[in-house]
Amino acid sequence: MHIPDGYLSPQTYIPFYAAFLAFMAVAIKKLKEKLTARLVPFLGMSAAFAFLIMMFNIPVPGGTTGHAVGAALIALLFGPWMAVVSVSIALILQAFVFGDGGITAIGANCFNMAIAMPFIAYGCFRLVQGNSTSLRRMNISAFLAGYLSLSLTSILTAIEFGIQPIIASAPDGTPLYAPYPLKIAIPAMAIEHFLFFGIVEGFITALLFRYFYNQNKEIIEVLKR
Repeated sequence: MHIPDGYLSPQTYIPFYAAFLAFMAVAIKKLKEKLTARLVPFLGMSAAFAFLIMMFNIPVPGGTTGHAVGAALIALLFGPWMAVVSVSIALILQAFVFGDGGITAIGANCFNMAIAMPFIAYGCFRLVQGNSTSLRRMNISAFLAGYLSLSLTSILTAIEFGIQPIIASAPDGTPLYAPYPLKIAIPAMAIEHFLFFGIVEGFITALLFRYFYNQNKEIIEVLKR
């Protein structure tokens, strides 16, 4: 899902950089207010978890890759704002150290996987779980949070590089950046993620959420009222 360099036009990646920096500033402020000595190690573990799980990239049509992200689990356990910081750290390190995702696309990649995905997951869990205390429903809520957040984020990503032929083309109509139109980009990303990567993300989220529920229930942010 990492968008590489050369796929987004400046009129796309510059606004995404601005949006990412704005969210990051708010996230850091909120973490300063609530971060305790006990949660500091979890912040580092979250970034390491996201970094590791995203390294297992599988190329997909449309010029990008598919993989699990881990942002949904982090959002459920520690809140979406911690996910913003930890997943962003992982994405930035991947871009600069491993070339996984473009430097110009850092803002867009962070917006997709470190901002949109955690908030979708957190909202999905809350919506499905409601006030129920059923463990079965909790497992379903965690799975859907991971599945839908990754799948919907893949469509957001596809739209970003799918609109490039519309907004950035040469006078003769040749695309200057991502060459694939929406009719190719969206199905390519949606099929892979709805049918495979989203399911993987859902199971990872549900299994690890259940583990933390059994071991450290009191720290789970999404269960707090």
